[in-house]
Amino acid sequence: MPITEMLSRNARVYPNEIALIEREPAVEGRREITWRDFENQANQMANALLARGVKKGERAVILLMNCLEWLPVYFGILKTGALAVPLNFRFTAEEIRKCIDSVEAKVLVYGPEFRDRIEEIRTLLPSVETYIFVGEGCPDKVEIYTEFLAKFSTEDPGINLKDCEDAALYFSSGTTGSPKPIILTHTNLVSACITENRHHLQNHEDNFLCLPPLYHTGAKMHWFGSLIVGSKAVILRGVSPRWILESVSEERATIVWLLVPWAQDILDAIESGEVNLADYNLEQWRLMHIGAQPVPPSLVQRWKKYFPHHLYDTNYGLSESTGPGCVHLGLENIHKVGAIGRPGFNWEAMIVDDNNQPVPNGKVGELIIRGPGVMKGYYKNPEATRSVLKKGWLYTGDMARKDEDGFIYLVDRKKDVVISGGENIFPVEIEDYLRAHEAVKDAAVIGMPDRRLGEIPVAIVETRLQKEITEAMMLEYCEALPRYKRPRQVFFDRVPRNPTGKIEKPKLREKYCRKREAF
Repeated sequence: MPITEMLSRNARVYPNEIALIEREPAVEGRREITWRDFENQANQMANALLARGVKKGERAVILLMNCLEWLPVYFGILKTGALAVPLNFRFTAEEIRKCIDSVEAKVLVYGPEFRDRIEEIRTLLPSVETYIFVGEGCPDKVEIYTEFLAKFSTEDPGINLKDCEDAALYFSSGTTGSPKPIILTHTNLVSACITENRHHLQNHEDNFLCLPPLYHTGAKMHWFGSLIVGSKAVILRGVSPRWILESVSEERATIVWLLVPWAQDILDAIESGEVNLADYNLEQWRLMHIGAQPVPPSLVQRWKKYFPHHLYDTNYGLSESTGPGCVHLGLENIHKVGAIGRPGFNWEAMIVDDNNQPVPNGKVGELIIRGPGVMKGYYKNPEATRSVLKKGWLYTGDMARKDEDGFIYLVDRKKDVVISGGENIFPVEIEDYLRAHEAVKDAAVIGMPDRRLGEIPVAIVETRLQKEITEAMMLEYCEALPRYKRPRQVFFDRVPRNPTGKIEKPKLREKYCRKREAF
C-alpha cells in the first residue's frame, strides 16, 4: 500500500488521539494536532494543489524548519501523486535555486526563515507556479498556508497511488560533492516504516521525540516507526540539554534519537551541574539511539553511567537506502558498541574489494547493501545511478570491516581515506581515539598534501569548555597510536557538522589544506 494509507488508517482508528506536538521552548510555545486533524490538513493540501493544476509525477519543494505543518504538507503532496522534495534548511539562495531548477519544481512551500533567500532568487525560478508561505510575515503575491487550505475539502482526493510509483526526491547530503536528487518510491517509504518498527519495537503507547531536521531521511524515517502504529511524536524546535530533558519529562517521551554532539552536550551539562536529572521525570524514557555518524564507545559508556536503564541502539543508513536501518546494532548488542551492527530487517550487506569480491573477516573493503529501501536511482542522472547500483546492490562508498560474529565496523568514507606513503589511513579510527581524551569534545582528521608522502594526517580538535590542552599534549597522547597513524599537526577549532551530524570535511580541507595544494 502507499504510505499515505497509513495516515488515513490512523485517522480512522485514532481520530481524536494526539498525533503530533510542536514545542518551541524559546517562546514557551506548544501546539498539537490529532490524527484526524493531520489527515484533514493533508487532504486539504492535496485538493488545493490539484486545483492549481498539480499532476501526478510533478515536483513540489518543501523548505521549512521543523514545525507542526511540515508533515501534513509532505503527506498532502504525496496524496496528489506529485513528488515531495524536501530541501536542506542550510542551503544558500543559490543552492536552493539550483535544486529547484534541477527538479523543475512547480510548487514551493516555505517559511519565514527563508523569506529573504527566496526573494533573492524568485525571478530566477521559472518552473515554480505556486508559492505557499507557512508562518507570519507572508510576502506579497504568495499564498498564506492556512488561507490556501481553508478553501478546500477535507475529503481524500481519491488519486490512485501504486506502491511502485515515485513518492519523493531527497537530495544527498553533499559531503563528498554536489547534492544529487534521489528517487524514493512508496515501496521504499513503507519498507522504512516496517524496518524501523521491527528494530525499535514501537507500540501505540510510545512517544517519539524528534530533534533532527525533517527534511532528511534520518529523522522522518525514524518517525515512520511510530506512524505505522499510530503513536504520538513531539517535534522540538531548538536543541539544548535543558529543552530536551524538559520535553522528555513533560511530554512523557519514551524514544529519543540523538546525534553525537547532542548526546555529548547532555552529558557535559549533567557533569557541569548545568542540569540536575532529579528535576525531571525520565523513568518512562526507554530508548536512546544514535545514527548518521560513527559513535565513540566512550560516549555510550558515559551515557550508561547516568542512564543505566536505557536501551541503546545505533543505526547506519543513507538517503539512497531510504534512511537508517539497512545496518543496525540491535537493542540486545550493547556489548558490541563501536560496530554499526549487522544487516537490518529485510536487508543484506557485504564487504567487497575493488573487484567486487567479498573480503575475509577483518579486512577492509567497501560496504554494499541490498534490500527494499534501495533507491530507484538518481533523478535524471543514469550515469551516477549506474556507478552505485550494480545488480541490485547499492555501493555505499563507505569502507568497513566485519568481525567473526558478523558485526560490521565502519572505517571511513572511501573518499576520506588518507593515503600516506602508500599506507591507507582511516580517519574514523583516529577520531575515535582522540574523542576518548577527557578534554576533547569532537575531532576530525583529514589528509594534508605533503611533498614526500603525498598526504599526512592532521587533526582538528574541538575542546570541552573549561578544559585546557595544547598541541604538544595532544601529540603526546597520540604516541600510543602506530606511527603512521599519528596526526602530524593538531589545530584547535570547531568541528563543522551538517544537520544530520556528518563532519563537513570539504570545509576543513578548504580551510587547512588549500594553501598546501601547490606542494
